[in-house]
Amino acid sequence: MPSVCLYLKTHQPYRVKRYRVFDVGEDNNYFNDNSETNLNNLKVLNKIIGKSYLPTNALLLELLNKHPEFKVSFSLSGVLLEQLESASPETIESFKRLVGTGRVEVLGENYYHSLSFFHSLPEFEEQVKMHRDKIKKLFGVTPAVFTNTEMSYTNSLALWAEQNGYKGITAEGWDGILGWRSPNFLYDAKDCKKIKVLLKNYKLSDDIAFRFGEKSWKEWPLTVPKYAQWVNAINGNGETVNLFMDYETFGEHQWEETGIFEFLRHLPEELLKNPDNNFITPTEATLKYKTVGEFDVPHILTWADTERDLSAWTGNDMQTSALETIYSFENKVRKSGDVKLLDDWRKLQTSDHFYYMCTKWSADGDVHAYFNPYKSPYDAFVSYMNVITDMRLRLERVEDRKNKSKK
Repeated sequence: MPSVCLYLKTHQPYRVKRYRVFDVGEDNNYFNDNSETNLNNLKVLNKIIGKSYLPTNALLLELLNKHPEFKVSFSLSGVLLEQLESASPETIESFKRLVGTGRVEVLGENYYHSLSFFHSLPEFEEQVKMHRDKIKKLFGVTPAVFTNTEMSYTNSLALWAEQNGYKGITAEGWDGILGWRSPNFLYDAKDCKKIKVLLKNYKLSDDIAFRFGEKSWKEWPLTVPKYAQWVNAINGNGETVNLFMDYETFGEHQWEETGIFEFLRHLPEELLKNPDNNFITPTEATLKYKTVGEFDVPHILTWADTERDLSAWTGNDMQTSALETIYSFENKVRKSGDVKLLDDWRKLQTSDHFYYMCTKWSADGDVHAYFNPYKSPYDAFVSYMNVITDMRLRLERVEDRKNKSKK
């Protein structure tokens, strides 16, 4: 009996504008909300809301009402929710209606979609708390399953999640870790006693997320009956089929013209024709199914690129320099007592900034290129480091004011 677990990652950053050296010391509004380009934050967000979030939320609500067995799960970054609250309360309300059905789970993560777990545990824990508080405030629920930025995972993260009360944690079901084993079961996290690992079935997930509209793909066009047959084939050799993907898959990465909405509209009904199939949320999966083995990941595993590591964010000197510098400010930012400075510093931790500096080519990069405001990785780096220079000046000014007040 394969239980289908559909999980949708939903995130958009505050992109840094093209910040020039001449702006240093003159402009501390770092994010391109008011720029004239087509890739400023508000324009990107409104585009995605219109093409993806609102129509897909409406379709999911229709499916939830039509099929009592249907369930779906989300993780929503804090920086996205913050933007939606300001720019589109209608979209927030549409997510509330989904969660209000009782069959939509919201997962926990860190508020700023950052790599903070790998750089500052105290900062990471504060961001997780901020996210938990935001989810409780907006939706009235407390996350029980954790997913980290870009589904990054290590044994130590799983141990942290268990110690902080989570029942489950997500990870990529990559062959390089699993070997001959299947991602369609739950696993124990190494050195943990209770928490269960839910693994993405990346082949079936990426058939929708990346290959659906690709006419050169040998399986194109992907029909609902064909896809249902692939899921049905797991019966007897798996208990969960974890379909994990970006929410922008629906309407943005795969445009409406590809037929993606009609595919989603008919998928639950087709899957439920097989009495052995059902839908399940991540928490329900942890309660229903036993683990079948240990998932041991001593290094960092992500769901990105063919390497399944953090190299898309940390693979060159520009990225590592930017990351090291922003986290080197932590103590000074905290001591400053400047609320806006702290918020800017945290927004600058969002992983997208470092992805825009990536110099390696990957198929996944095409997805991120939709929303990349820079002409090159070097432009992204220059703008970011100019912002860093301005932030350093702001910190110096705060220290000067404090020193003068002591005299």
